[in-house]
Amino acid sequence: MTHEALGSYFCNMKLTLSQIAHARSGDKGDAANCGVIAYKPEWYPVLQQYLTKDRVKEYFAGLCLGDVERYELPNLWAVNFVLNNTLGGGGTVSLKLDAQGKTVASAMLMMELEIPDGLIQL
Repeated sequence: MTHEALGSYFCNMKLTLSQIAHARSGDKGDAANCGVIAYKPEWYPVLQQYLTKDRVKEYFAGLCLGDVERYELPNLWAVNFVLNNTLGGGGTVSLKLDAQGKTVASAMLMMELEIPDGLIQL
């Protein structure tokens, strides 16, 4: 029986993004830039399919006030996100504690993804 036939309730697993990837972030003016890189090439398709810009926008609701852009970098097994209107005007004018967006990567890695059970081997 296929995953689709069983339904999502019975065959999904949750994993923390940090289990399959590492990340790095910083500022680009008022935007936070965050790259997420799979540890293994076979885990990159999970990032492609399940780490969407809508999921990132939802996860950073209240912090990211603008659009989220997503760029794929398959040769690096990575996806890069630009979270617009996130840093309170940018490093030189922001009153936020993290005006350069350095903690965005750590926060991103705590995100849980729900994927089909058996899709990857940890």
